Amino acid sequence: MDRDDGGRAPPLPPPQGGSFRRLLIVTDAWHPQINGVVRTLDTLGRELAARNIEVRYLTPERFWTVPVPTYAEIRLSLATQGAVAAFIDGVAPDCIHIATEGPLGWQARQYCLDRGLVFTTSFHTRFPEYLAARVPVSPELGYGYLRWFHWPAARTMVPTPSLMVELAGHGLGHLALWSRGVDLSRFSPGPKTWFADLPGPHLLCVGRVAAEKNITAFLDLDVPGTKIVVGDGPDLPALTRRYPEVQFLGYRFGDELAEIYRSADVFVFPSRTDTFGNVVIEALASGVPVAAYPVTGPRDILTDPTAGALDEDLGVAVRRALTLTRAAARAHGCRFTIPASVDQFLSHLQLARQAVPMAAAG
Repeated sequence: MDRDDGGRAPPLPPPQGGSFRRLLIVTDAWHPQINGVVRTLDTLGRELAARNIEVRYLTPERFWTVPVPTYAEIRLSLATQGAVAAFIDGVAPDCIHIATEGPLGWQARQYCLDRGLVFTTSFHTRFPEYLAARVPVSPELGYGYLRWFHWPAARTMVPTPSLMVELAGHGLGHLALWSRGVDLSRFSPGPKTWFADLPGPHLLCVGRVAAEKNITAFLDLDVPGTKIVVGDGPDLPALTRRYPEVQFLGYRFGDELAEIYRSADVFVFPSRTDTFGNVVIEALASGVPVAAYPVTGPRDILTDPTAGALDEDLGVAVRRALTLTRAAARAHGCRFTIPASVDQFLSHLQLARQAVPMAAAG
């Protein structure tokens, strides 16, 4: 795992047979942020460390940062190119994976191009749509930036097949599937220990409380029962005032979050812009059927109609999900394992190491 020893990492034996020993992950999204990107990269590092691969992270926590306008919990690095280069030189990685397209991602990308190094990238967040939700710009401007950012990468890893098709339509190439996994020991069926004093059925939504998550589509549903939201974000104060009948629980973690999942009757996922939906597979693994729109992410996960319901009318999806069994949801959730996800990631790194690096470019 990551450690900062203040100097150059000790030399490792040269990789043999296409293997490698030290990986650098560059990400502009990191703790204390709470989102799917951070959880995915943190879980990846822990699993790789268990496989005797040393993982180092280049993150904003090492540098001065500034908050993103309208989203203060996300902070962007002010690191110089020289500071980033010095850090990467000190790590001496066998492989470099650039996970995000922010300032650190830019600088790591330029480092690799300047030195003729092969690197991989991944696509986690619909940056063009999220930007357009906040300022009046066309999403196509964002996709132009994404095409520029990802073109030198040997592989750009994408979480779902339908998103691969969509990104290819926007001109991105060399795409590779990297799905996600869930901790099946933590997120598992069990007794309902929450919400006994609230009218049922208990409808749960977990995620960032922000405009791009479309949470009001869930809150406005005319369905029986109690709506419960776990998470925080810039829209939480306004939504708490607007929907006093909804149970807003804020952030919850670990075993407490797992208990909340398994205490729900249906998990409702109202987002139309997520690239995957880690919370969906957490709910399934907990034995909770899912209701969602038939969009990228949910439609890639909910391929078994006995585990979840997809419909353009979210209320219809909720009512259908209430008829599904917890056993079927759990069985489908068990298909998404962390070891399988990490195996996919590693296979793309191994193939990328055989690629010819791109020439330096601006």
